[in-house]
Parts: sequence; C-alpha cells; structure tokens
Amino acid sequence: MITGGGVSFNLLNQDLLLLPQKAIYWQQEKALIVADVHLGKVGHFRKAGIAVPRDMEQNDLGVLSDLIFEHKPEKLIFLGDFFHSDINADWDWFILWRSQFPKLEIILVRGNHDIIDDRHYLELNIRLYEELLVGPFLMLHHPLTSAALTQAEGHVFCGHIHPGVQLVGKARQAITLPCFAFGARQVVLPSFGKFTGRVAIRSNKTDRIFAIAKDKVLAID
Repeated sequence: MITGGGVSFNLLNQDLLLLPQKAIYWQQEKALIVADVHLGKVGHFRKAGIAVPRDMEQNDLGVLSDLIFEHKPEKLIFLGDFFHSDINADWDWFILWRSQFPKLEIILVRGNHDIIDDRHYLELNIRLYEELLVGPFLMLHHPLTSAALTQAEGHVFCGHIHPGVQLVGKARQAITLPCFAFGARQVVLPSFGKFTGRVAIRSNKTDRIFAIAKDKVLAID
C-alpha cells in the first residue's frame, strides 16, 4: 500500500512504512529506524580543505525533525555510522537538535565510524549497543553472511553498504537509486545522510527491492 509517497510492508506480522526520506517507521514499536547518517562528515571534509556545502548536515537533521513531527515516534534507532569520525563542530548542531526532543528515546547500534567517546552520547541520554534484539528483529550495523544469518537470533535490520538498485532505460541509460533491500532473513536500509554514495547490490529473485525516486518509494519487480 502506498501512503504519502511511502509504502506499507508487512514483515513477520509487523507493520513497516518505508519512507522516501530513506527511513522506516515501525508502527507496533512506534520506532523510526535509519542507517548511516554520517553526521560530521561535512565538517571532517571541510577541515581537510575540501569544499563541501556547510548546510548539508543541518538539512539531514531537519529531515529527521520533520519525520519525528509527522510520525511521532517514541524511539529513534540509528543502525550505525551516526557520526562520521572524530568529534567536530557539527556535534554542536546535534546537541542543539537533541534538546528539541528530550523525551525521545534514542538508540545507537554502533557502526565502524562511531568512534567518539561514549560519554558524549551518554550525556545526551543516548543508549549504545553493539547489537539489539527488538521483537522479531535484530538491529545491527554490518550485514551478516548467509551462514551467519542461519544462526542469528532474529530477522536482521542493518545498513553499512549504502544499497542501490540500477535501473536501465530503453535507450540503455542507467541510474542507480538508493533502495531498501528485503532478503529472506535480512533487511538492508539505504544510507540516510545526503553526503554518502550508494552501491548497486546483487539481489536474489526472492528478494524484495524498493527504490527511492525523489519523493516516492517504488517496488521493483
């Protein structure tokens, strides 16, 4: 079912809304799930002398704010790589943003880029995990191999690889769009941050792929 540009998807009797902002709203848990925000990446590149628009990070936080106001989640789950690297001036923007949602439960499942000291998160009342089982879903950052999936406690939700799907037109022109990739035992979310790339992934015929085109989520046959 299509709802305001998003697509409703039922998985293991759980109602998920796949959003064009590259997030998932899980209705039963009243949880907003996002992966790979990479906040601080702009500041990291600017510090290295690479010209990047300064407001890109604020735009990502603005999109998060809009999603919170619209869906009113009780919790926000980051599937790793929330802050790109060492702490920089962009962290101050996040402190200000966090102050606007003091009652929102925020959970970070650590990714390989989440290297800043725990105390910075704990001071903002953010819970930290290496992995987290919530209902039938196991929240991770890195996707699991096929062998590891057979041993996983729950159906995996993860990020890390910034998945995309390549679409080819009649004139052989090609475009790679960010996507949600639903495998038999694992869901890979697209990267939420605007300042990130994407990689076309290989999928099985049984996978369900949902591409994100501007303000719509599209099921790919």
